[in-house]
Amino acid sequence: MDLGLKGRVAFVAAASQGLGRAIAEELAREGARVAICARTERILTVAKEIGAAHGAETLGIVADVSVPADVERAVAEAVARFGPISVLVTNAGGPPPGPFESHSPEAWQKAVALNLDSVVNLTRAVLPGMKSQRWGRILNVTSIAVKQPVDGLILSNSVRAAVTGFARTLANEVAPFNITVNCLLPGYTRTERLDGLAAHNAKSKGITTEQAFGAWEQQIPMGRVGEPREFAALAAFLASERASYVTAQSIAVDGGWIRSLL
Repeated sequence: MDLGLKGRVAFVAAASQGLGRAIAEELAREGARVAICARTERILTVAKEIGAAHGAETLGIVADVSVPADVERAVAEAVARFGPISVLVTNAGGPPPGPFESHSPEAWQKAVALNLDSVVNLTRAVLPGMKSQRWGRILNVTSIAVKQPVDGLILSNSVRAAVTGFARTLANEVAPFNITVNCLLPGYTRTERLDGLAAHNAKSKGITTEQAFGAWEQQIPMGRVGEPREFAALAAFLASERASYVTAQSIAVDGGWIRSLL
């Protein structure tokens, strides 16, 4: 299937590892020119690796998406190199786990800056270019927690739900410009973030990390955690020309974990 992404310019946040990197790989494989950012200089090496693996034009940018000035600079660098951005993937590491009373006001502020403000600021930076092209795809990586809250993740449950409200409202506003806005909800997927949550659960419950993974797998009808490439496949489709009539949706890639009808 030709997804119509050849030559399109994509910007993927938090792409040095995990889901962000998998999405950047998939977009590069489809022929997009891909700018990626992360907080450490590892992103520069990752950009070269993705470019070499897929024969794609790539750009690595060191930037912290929780810092508004970094967002503006990173998007400006990508536009200067490739031109207006057609595909935006907002993404960031999750806030720390723990119950409500374990989080200070400062922890809440950091969570909002990392997982909500970053989405708003990235969108603000790319939207004028998408409108001028009358074509755009905005994909927000959120969580299964927006449909079924996960115990012990009150920061993530709360802030990612706010992103969903933002995205659903924005989708209506920009639809006349042929811009779609969707959220992708990763379930338990084999990433560094999940390794960290497994270690946290193991310590708090007095079990092994293998037992922590086993507990999740028992909740998933497919009986296993997902792989980043499985999540990235949906992202590539939603970023494509073929998904031109799919907008305002929150779609889970979770092996059936969410129990609700919708």
